[in-house]
Amino acid sequence: MSRIGNSPITIPDGVTVEVKDSVVTVKGKLGELTQEFSGIDIKIEDGSVVLERPSDDKDHKAKHGLYRALINNMVEGVTNGWTKELELVGVGYRASNQGQKLDLALGFSHNIVLDIAPEVKIETISEKGKNPIVKLTSHDKQLVGQVAAKIRSFRKPEPYKGKGVKFVGEQLRRKAGKSA
Repeated sequence: MSRIGNSPITIPDGVTVEVKDSVVTVKGKLGELTQEFSGIDIKIEDGSVVLERPSDDKDHKAKHGLYRALINNMVEGVTNGWTKELELVGVGYRASNQGQKLDLALGFSHNIVLDIAPEVKIETISEKGKNPIVKLTSHDKQLVGQVAAKIRSFRKPEPYKGKGVKFVGEQLRRKAGKSA
């Protein structure tokens, strides 16, 4: 029994949810998101979205919780937005941006220049004595996570000194070095 799928999604003020031909469209102050669905009945009842599955089939149970979570993330995204922060740990690691171009110096012979999707707002914070931080903000949770994972993949944190690109607040498994 999907406990996530059974709970209704309350629609806040300023957000409209439309269900049409197996496509859910959520519009809010930050943007518009669409999601295709299949095998689940989605109804809008007095200010909330309710998802029902036609049977207790394994596929229907899986999609019940999945689509509820996706629609909830869409509603949350168009009202508040999603933010991911990445921290560059290492001597000489720098980040800067000009518009939607992110310029990363991660210890390679050349800087990495990455074009960021226009839906994602990018901000780089560089304070003296602190590690540079790249802040990604968007209404699409999946897109923010994908861009953050791409940036992190250029130089993943290594387990000995912790150098690399990591999420702010991420706990790394550290290893002891060589014993003398």
